[in-house]
Amino acid sequence: MKRVLTGDRPTGKLHLGHYVGSIQNRVKLQDSYQCIFIIADLHTLTTKPHREEILEMRGHIRDSVLDMLACGIDPEKSTFYLQSAVPEVLEMNFIFSMLVSLNRLTGMPSLKEMARNAHIEDESIPLGLVGYPVLQSADILMSRAHLVPVGKDNEAHIELTRDIARRFNQYYGELFPLPEVLLSDTPTLVGTDGRGKMSKSAGNTIFLCDDAKTVEKKVRAMFTDPNRTSADVPGTVEGNPVFIYHDIFNPNKSQLEEMKKRYREGTIGDVEVKQNLSIAINRFLEPIRERRAYFDAIPGFVEKVIYEGTLQVREIAAETLKEMRGCMGLMGSWKKIEKAARS
Repeated sequence: MKRVLTGDRPTGKLHLGHYVGSIQNRVKLQDSYQCIFIIADLHTLTTKPHREEILEMRGHIRDSVLDMLACGIDPEKSTFYLQSAVPEVLEMNFIFSMLVSLNRLTGMPSLKEMARNAHIEDESIPLGLVGYPVLQSADILMSRAHLVPVGKDNEAHIELTRDIARRFNQYYGELFPLPEVLLSDTPTLVGTDGRGKMSKSAGNTIFLCDDAKTVEKKVRAMFTDPNRTSADVPGTVEGNPVFIYHDIFNPNKSQLEEMKKRYREGTIGDVEVKQNLSIAINRFLEPIRERRAYFDAIPGFVEKVIYEGTLQVREIAAETLKEMRGCMGLMGSWKKIEKAARS
């Protein structure tokens, strides 16, 4: 089976944006690919380097895996691993950093957005954040993944990974497959505030573990057509966050088309449209909540999934690094020194 590598930074519980952007693809792929899911805690250090943030991340690690299991990721088919427990990836990151220019990295479209979201001034951007895509390349190439499901904002990172793989193969011999990118049908989901994509830092999320009342409260506060002042004013459906969510999460398409028609005519209020959206999202989330509660109630289950998966990935990483060193000639230098020292 070909291999998939993807994952998330453990910065908190996962939300609907994570689901439509990547998790739904992961669930589909696990039956036809060997799926490896990274818990990218080293990546989190690029914007959250303080000790208290690192300690807080411990709970986030468990939450992120619990959410993915709740969404239907099967630990019998897929592998989870903790990035910081695989030290080989750091050596690979160092080697790959020699194969890419600084100009290429500083020109990555995601760099300034990540810095801005983390409230980091341009002159204070750490080297680790600039090199974030190289470490991401090391994750992907360590596993020799063939397919990488990502959001639209990470597509350029996968192209960088392909370039690094090409250059390594050109310099040292064919070792790495060139990974292909897989985008979701909905690569990004607008936040509940309608001002940008859903993200924890923006505070515009609906979490996968939110209870029904929390979902209702967040949906009631969602932005709609700003030009619509009352229910009898014809409204705009296109680009309207409430209808974007309906299109994704409401399976009752006849009801949805009727609401769109009435909304354009000015014969339905935002309150009714939002009530129907709350019902649709809660129906979608209910089985996820149930599975989450089930796995959460089993002592040590999530930790065992992470531990056993990390041991498997350590073996993969050790083999990949050994072959990299062999291709580069680094192994030969040490063996020559060792042989001379022992003679």
